[in-house]
Amino acid sequence: MTHPAPSLSLVDSDPAELAVDALVIGLHSQPDEDGALLPAAGAESIAAAFDGRLTATLALLGATGAPGEVTKLATLGTVAAPLIVAVGLGDEPPGSAPAPETLRRGTGAAVRALAGSESVALALPVPDDADAPAVLRGILEGALLGSYRFAGYKTKPQPGRREPVKALQVVVPDAADAAAGSEVARGEAVARAVRLTRDWVNTPPNQLRPPAFADAVVAAAEGTGLEVEVLDFEQLKAGGYGGIVAVGQGSEAPPRLVKLTYTPEGVADPKRVALVGKGITFDTGGISIKPAAGMWEMKSDMAGAAAVGATMLAVAALKPPVAVTGYLAMAENMPSGSAYRPGDVITMFNGKRVEVLNTDAEGRMVLADAIARACADGTDYVFETSTLTGGQVVALGKRIAGVMGSPDTCERVRAAGEAAGEPAWPMPLPDDVRKGMESEIADITQVNASMDRAGHMLQGGVFLREFVAEGVEWAHIDIAGPSYHTGEPTGYWTKGGTGVPVRTFLTLIDDVAANG
Repeated sequence: MTHPAPSLSLVDSDPAELAVDALVIGLHSQPDEDGALLPAAGAESIAAAFDGRLTATLALLGATGAPGEVTKLATLGTVAAPLIVAVGLGDEPPGSAPAPETLRRGTGAAVRALAGSESVALALPVPDDADAPAVLRGILEGALLGSYRFAGYKTKPQPGRREPVKALQVVVPDAADAAAGSEVARGEAVARAVRLTRDWVNTPPNQLRPPAFADAVVAAAEGTGLEVEVLDFEQLKAGGYGGIVAVGQGSEAPPRLVKLTYTPEGVADPKRVALVGKGITFDTGGISIKPAAGMWEMKSDMAGAAAVGATMLAVAALKPPVAVTGYLAMAENMPSGSAYRPGDVITMFNGKRVEVLNTDAEGRMVLADAIARACADGTDYVFETSTLTGGQVVALGKRIAGVMGSPDTCERVRAAGEAAGEPAWPMPLPDDVRKGMESEIADITQVNASMDRAGHMLQGGVFLREFVAEGVEWAHIDIAGPSYHTGEPTGYWTKGGTGVPVRTFLTLIDDVAANG
């Protein structure tokens, strides 16, 4: 479904002597002492080879050093590589390297612009200090994710369409350093997970209906050491998963609940983390059918489950000292004679009864059962993610996720997202929103009883809170906007699935491992 990731290696050679197709350097936007653009750390030998004319020549080509800007310059034998690519990094920060996210986005843009190259070297600022791991991580992730391309289903080769970069070398102060080597291993594991998430999200919905999605996850987990459990339609009905059954019963492709379990070896009484993801492989809205315009993007309504499944594969590779379990609630929301209806009352896994007012609020129905199952199995934390509401996009746009749940846990998610380059913002769960979801005949309605869309994102969080067991720290991460990028490629995002919030999840697991 996708092109393979490029090979990755560290080198500590002089970048001017590297025999590669292209050499990527950084460029700052403020001038140096002579008034020319300032080359970033790592490009010293390149600048020397051009006798001080490098940045002046780049400026003539239109370079300004603005973040993410890419400028190409033929070297004509000045250095070993025939092409230099300068990527803008903004102003040089005093006393440190650029922020990891600045490098992540810049590297992604540069590597994507070099499609068609066999080998590329990255001579970007990597400090020899405590900031080095985070900076190197940003460069590695940017390179591996910026080179991503979904192969698609075209029957003929496309003229001018170039293959992604095949081999990447990253120039570092000490290529033999064990810490740097471990960052490469982590970067590759993280990138594999994000790329797999993108693959699943980008797959057409006719090829990834719930049974096929479950099979794909099981196949990916084979040989990783993860324990796998899959519940089919009959088992879901027998087990009392009323929400998943209700949503899935309208489709001829029946629902699934996939559970992936990682248990750390040799760790006594580890902290327990549950990851829960919404896996609606296509969302028509059901009986409350959506408008036709843009409905095709609803193939991405399973991005939460894709992120959870891929994160679990990365967890199996990275082996944190934390017990992590993933729950992927999969269903296809279709209108049919067997579909659930507005007005239905559904008994959920934890016994609560929900009055359905809008069948297009299906995500919270499947998630509620999965959250309740996670709590019943026993966990200290529940981190759940879903393309839940258009209200998230209205409130926070297409780059920032909305976070609701336990206040301290929401702050941990915000901090993890900031560190990973996947911004998230905590939102409240007001009492008046819960009051508006009182039902006259059941325990709760799944949307505001007056069908008022005010606080639409918050309604989703308030509903899900009803299914979190007492004493469990939890956070709901609404990724309706940031999970799918409809515009032109930017930074390390390509068009289509983004892989959000895989890197946030992995950062959170590291946080739990370090701080409990």
